[in-house]
Amino acid sequence: MQRKISNPSLLLLIILVGFPQISETIYTPSLPDIAHQLGASNNAIQLTLSIYFLGFAFGVFCWGRLSDSIGRRPAMLWGILVYGIGSLGCYLSGSAECLLLCRFIQAFGASTGSVVTQTILRESIDGAKRHAVFAQISAALAFTPAIGPLIGGWVDQSLGFRAVFFTLVLMSAAILTYTWISLPETRVTATTRINTFSVAKRLITDRRVWGFGFLIGATNGILFSYYAEAPFIFIGYFQMSPGRFGFFGIFVALSSILGAMLSKKLLTRLQAEKIIMFGSIISTVGAASLTCFAVSGINATMTDLALMVACIFILLLGIGMAIPNCLSLALIHYGDVLGTAGAIFGLGYYVVVSLITSGMSLLHNGSLVTMPLYFLGLAIVMVLVSRRLVGYEAR
Repeated sequence: MQRKISNPSLLLLIILVGFPQISETIYTPSLPDIAHQLGASNNAIQLTLSIYFLGFAFGVFCWGRLSDSIGRRPAMLWGILVYGIGSLGCYLSGSAECLLLCRFIQAFGASTGSVVTQTILRESIDGAKRHAVFAQISAALAFTPAIGPLIGGWVDQSLGFRAVFFTLVLMSAAILTYTWISLPETRVTATTRINTFSVAKRLITDRRVWGFGFLIGATNGILFSYYAEAPFIFIGYFQMSPGRFGFFGIFVALSSILGAMLSKKLLTRLQAEKIIMFGSIISTVGAASLTCFAVSGINATMTDLALMVACIFILLLGIGMAIPNCLSLALIHYGDVLGTAGAIFGLGYYVVVSLITSGMSLLHNGSLVTMPLYFLGLAIVMVLVSRRLVGYEAR
């Protein structure tokens, strides 16, 4: 007889899957200041975003597997505790190398919020309703990367960059307490022993999984590469203060929110795979427009700033349409091994995110053309991959 469980609240799930994104972007307004204070290059400090996703990738694998053996609730609680320790390390870091290590630890713990929460959602909700819930959560999550710079910008401007990391220490304590009080165990029965190698083999030989993995990695890679590069563009070139830059991020996040809402509305008429393809096309249009604008020359004026934001808005609108459907569809054929499959799949696509954000860090050269060209190349590949996924569905 299966034990009856109570599902966690939507608010708790949004917090658990959202705090890793806040942690990723909260210190981005401080990037120029951190580079100066720690005596490091801009490229090296940008790598603290890339290392975050590398730690996230390994964490997703470990916590996903662990949640199958000890349960969703314990895996979540232990992960948040590790995240808090990593955040404290970031606060105390005195060098770029130490900051990189602590960011890895921080991300390793934070990843439990992503993989375990997605497992809870996938195992408790079926079919079209699951697509709608993922779209609903994605709409809320589209705002969390913007909350990070908003908080971080004002904290940095008032108290310095170390106070930004101390804010994450306090946040980890609050989330750990809330989770301890409110998160029930949602694994109904003990998971039978699963052969990780056999699950990995299934995933590796599944072309659909490869397609969705790339799309999730590319969309998130573009999003967080933007957050890595944007401070040097808007604070450096357009001379925004950290606080103003943080507030400015809200307007950019609206595009992802609108994309997720549009995706949810279109699900009543179109297949999820086609929505992903349309989102990829829209992102390509935005990236192409941004590239043309950058090549023609961008001046540090309000008019050019508004035009640049409009292009970025279109780019992220498409991403907002694609992400929830990719997450929802990726593992629909792996319900029998969902925790392990989610762990392996997450490891794969977060490595892609790390590689893409690392590429942005390595390509950073102070030019306003570099980021648009990089995004355009990625968006074109996204269109090609999404077209193949529509073709698989048609067969």
